[in-house]
Amino acid sequence: MSIRAHESSPQPTPPVSPDPAPALCDYEGSAYRVEFWTGERAFEDQAERLALRTLLPPSGARLVEIGAGFGRLADLYAGYTQVILVEPALSMLRQAQERLGHDARFTFVRSSVYDLPLQDQTLDTVVMVRVLHHLVDVPRALTELRRIVRPGGAFVLEFANKRNLKSMLRFALRRQTWSPFAREPYEFVPLNFDFHPTWVSQQMQRAGFAVQRAVAVSHFRAGFFKRHWSAARLAALDGLLQRYASALKLAPSIFVQAQVPPTTTPVAASGLFRCPACHGIDLVAAVDSLTCPACGQVWPQRDGIYDFIQ
Repeated sequence: MSIRAHESSPQPTPPVSPDPAPALCDYEGSAYRVEFWTGERAFEDQAERLALRTLLPPSGARLVEIGAGFGRLADLYAGYTQVILVEPALSMLRQAQERLGHDARFTFVRSSVYDLPLQDQTLDTVVMVRVLHHLVDVPRALTELRRIVRPGGAFVLEFANKRNLKSMLRFALRRQTWSPFAREPYEFVPLNFDFHPTWVSQQMQRAGFAVQRAVAVSHFRAGFFKRHWSAARLAALDGLLQRYASALKLAPSIFVQAQVPPTTTPVAASGLFRCPACHGIDLVAAVDSLTCPACGQVWPQRDGIYDFIQ
């Protein structure tokens, strides 16, 4: 039996039904931090930090890192008043919270990059490292990221470069069938893509970002170099190539610095969060949840982590 509401009682608006978000690479419950970022990956970590220190605006009000994982790079954001770490794997956010939860500047958010629970133009800086290579729908993700950056704000993106020196040599020697010069992304295993630098630049421009600079990173990723030289020495050499040889784009990783044109008309945001279900704003905060007054959706806040994945 159904009960009809009184005619004068306002009813929540039904949630918007956007196109279903593509699948994400699942790191839930994985030992990613221990298995991937200890030991031989020290060089990559140091090289990526050098690139970020070069490209990242040193200070600002709000920064968000998309796909922040266990907060590996969080110490680089000391100049920001508020840092939002967004990650779809709850277990990874727990690890980030264990490392950083003592610092009130950090906000921990479980969300997909395709439907971010952040209001328009609320971020000074967006960082996304080692995420793009897992995304099936890059244009959709970039459009969503463009939405949350304020006019004049910055976007620092890393992507896996298919046109690197190793792949070009392998292709020339006929040891691989796919061409590193083809513009379209190459999926070498499910949900793992390599990208041509020109293709990525085009997608960023179409999304509304003005690309300013690109830096090639991790030139010495091969095991041969790691066996013969320390991570610190390799990172120092990589830093020199980042400075003087990035135009060649021969490394397996590319970092791009972009900006939202400052001529864009700013939007007056009322807060930080918006509802991913209906895009309503002015969410009502309780001790353990945020409620959207527009559609009635309740988003839990579990022990300091805002969960926006249904």
